[in-house]
Amino acid sequence: MLLFDEYGAPSTAGDIAYIDYLFLGDYVDRGQHSLETITLLLALKVEYPNNVHLIRGNHEAADINALSGFRIECIERMGERDGIWAWHRINRLFNWLPLAALIEKKIICMHGGIGRTINHVEQIESQQRPITMEAGSIVLMDLLWTEDVTVCPIQQKMILWKGCDQMLEVQPDRVMELCDNNDLQLIVRAHEFVMDDFERFAQGQLITLFSATNYCGTANNPGPILVLGRDLVVFPKLIHPLPPAMSPEASPEGQTEELNANRPPTPTRDCPQVANANDRGSLAWIQ
Repeated sequence: MLLFDEYGAPSTAGDIAYIDYLFLGDYVDRGQHSLETITLLLALKVEYPNNVHLIRGNHEAADINALSGFRIECIERMGERDGIWAWHRINRLFNWLPLAALIEKKIICMHGGIGRTINHVEQIESQQRPITMEAGSIVLMDLLWTEDVTVCPIQQKMILWKGCDQMLEVQPDRVMELCDNNDLQLIVRAHEFVMDDFERFAQGQLITLFSATNYCGTANNPGPILVLGRDLVVFPKLIHPLPPAMSPEASPEGQTEELNANRPPTPTRDCPQVANANDRGSLAWIQ
């Protein structure tokens, strides 16, 4: 809502006639209002099917969001019967979400990254939906799970978790080769928190952005978005987290907070931790 307030929401009275909105996944498990977030985005997709685009993140999978809080939120907010029904229905929809978006055949966007297996755009296009995480190919895992852009003193590398005991380094040359082979100008991905708003990798041919402000309620980080002009020039934009309210009376949202006071609590989410090699229950563990 902060993004919409600052830069314009999809509406017939606004910019919807000539602007498309692309969201890069993880619509649940990333805050205390997962139900509101996914409901709003789905409503916008229904209202503006040709202008609002939702691609899949790694939390758009039942086994992941069952562990990370979305299932519990549905039950606590809606009751067990209706909550489980809604959780199942939403996850069935998640299995149909596209895995990437190609803009003007020049910019490709995905949630995780390109991993070690993706060499051509056609590999992504050939994935048959619906796809459950259990039945997904290594291409699916690379698109949704490629982790961590790390800037090292010696070299840059992207880390792809293939299991807690095995990390594969994705070098900048890998990104440049994919762009060259597919005549791409830029790769845009999300998936993980970056404190400096944007992370540029492989001489700027890959950008990581993370739009959740004040991640985990403690990071106090801004949230970036990218605006692409008609000539595909990239304009970075930022929103800043709201300052904490001292009291309901002092807060401009005080009345809303008071109305929500009796709402069942949403479980808190811990910040993601680096997985222990023996921790098979970790979300970073992929078999």
